[in-house]
Amino acid sequence: MSDPEPGKDREPGQRRVVLWRHGQTRWNVERRFQGKTDIPLDETGLQQAQRAARLLAALRPTALLTSPLQRASDTARALAAITGLPVAQDRDLVERDGGAWEGLTNQEIRERYPAEYAAWQPPGGETSAQVAKRVSAAIERALDDLPPTGLLVVASHGAALRLGMCGLLRLPEEHWDNLGGLANCCWSVLSERRSGKGWRLVEHNAGTLPEPVLSDDRAVNGA
Repeated sequence: MSDPEPGKDREPGQRRVVLWRHGQTRWNVERRFQGKTDIPLDETGLQQAQRAARLLAALRPTALLTSPLQRASDTARALAAITGLPVAQDRDLVERDGGAWEGLTNQEIRERYPAEYAAWQPPGGETSAQVAKRVSAAIERALDDLPPTGLLVVASHGAALRLGMCGLLRLPEEHWDNLGGLANCCWSVLSERRSGKGWRLVEHNAGTLPEPVLSDDRAVNGA
């Protein structure tokens, strides 16, 4: 979904947050679970970040926060280069810890860990609830410092952002899989409710026409 006139229906004083997934990596293309492994953007990913940054700059962000993993931080720097905003980092925005799955392809995970794959629970890794809690907490900390009309851009990872978004929206865990994944360098936008109590989703997976999503996220790969 996309809004041709960003912010047109926004009430004065409402804060917004843009949850922006990093650009493409080689492991994305190979359908390898990246998790907390620090994989760089590939050439396509760098181009995606530059294109998306030009679009997001038009929203006039006031703060920029990123995961320290280079695929996210390099994505964030593309926007910083245009806006001049400083880039803050928060370790709690890193991707879901994939435990024994990191570096394996989706097919290898299915063959070696069929039960864990069905439950989408990597051995030695984080649960969905743990990811949702730490990522939403990191975003909320940054939002505490955002002025009433501010716009925070958070550059992070597919599973981390989707689960963190579920946490911010206070969705029951049984409904988390109803929210689809984010494609590389696409974003979702949350706006503060008029009451000032909580957030609502106003855009999801925006930035391109629909395309296949390559991600570590259950919403893409899980049963």
